[in-house]
Amino acid sequence: MNRTITEADRRAEVNTFVRTTFGVRGTLRLHRSAFGADLLRAPVNVMLAPVLLIIRLVALLAKVLGFHRTAIWLSGRKVLLETNVSREVAALVLAFVADLKARGDGVTVPDNVLDHEVADYTGVRSAVGEITTTFLVLIAGFIVFQTATPGLVSLAGPVAEMRAHALAVEQFPLGQGLGKMYYGVFSTDIEAFQVVATGVVLAMLASVVTTFAGVIADPLQVMIGTHQRRLSRLLTRLEVDQGHSGRLAREHITARLADITDIALNLWRVLRG
Repeated sequence: MNRTITEADRRAEVNTFVRTTFGVRGTLRLHRSAFGADLLRAPVNVMLAPVLLIIRLVALLAKVLGFHRTAIWLSGRKVLLETNVSREVAALVLAFVADLKARGDGVTVPDNVLDHEVADYTGVRSAVGEITTTFLVLIAGFIVFQTATPGLVSLAGPVAEMRAHALAVEQFPLGQGLGKMYYGVFSTDIEAFQVVATGVVLAMLASVVTTFAGVIADPLQVMIGTHQRRLSRLLTRLEVDQGHSGRLAREHITARLADITDIALNLWRVLRG
């Protein structure tokens, strides 16, 4: 393909775009559109994320078995709801690709493939938001409870116990001072529904954190070069892909591994008593 700009020029263009779009000022501009409906879409996307993982795994299996049309059809399914932030990121990336193409450094894939690849690109960014939220939950667990909390399942129990303890101390008939002493020796009773209710509230809060996690994750990824590498890989794929390949980004797997680790850890704690 004839190019009017060199590979070094392309890297410079990528760096400029990434720093402008995902740097501190850029990501703050992006997340202004997150206020509103995105706060409702975020928890739905968190619930749909495992469905996306299963569909992509089936697509990969279909590709390995030689069912290429099935793999293409499955990999083209849109599972996650499009958020305002994702829509804006996609528009900026598409404009960037169109600008490169206008200067002779563009892509030749069909528009539907281009849209699919860019949607995958924004989906990976959303998965990084989930990973960021998991990391924040893990830090909170270590700081507040001195224990590993790789997810909301692990965090719900300790938070429910802390809330029940505070309420019991507050309602102690002989005063809060004696209440602290009493419940420092004797544990408070906690019902299963309290843990479930706490988990629901934490999930709602976590969805808000995930919605705005990019404010932290984007500049960090710019700093370590992750955004640059991801966009460069996207441009490379757009030059060689002629159809949906059914790839499964490692970020989606990492996000789901955190959920699996969370469930497994709590199951282990239950079995140990």
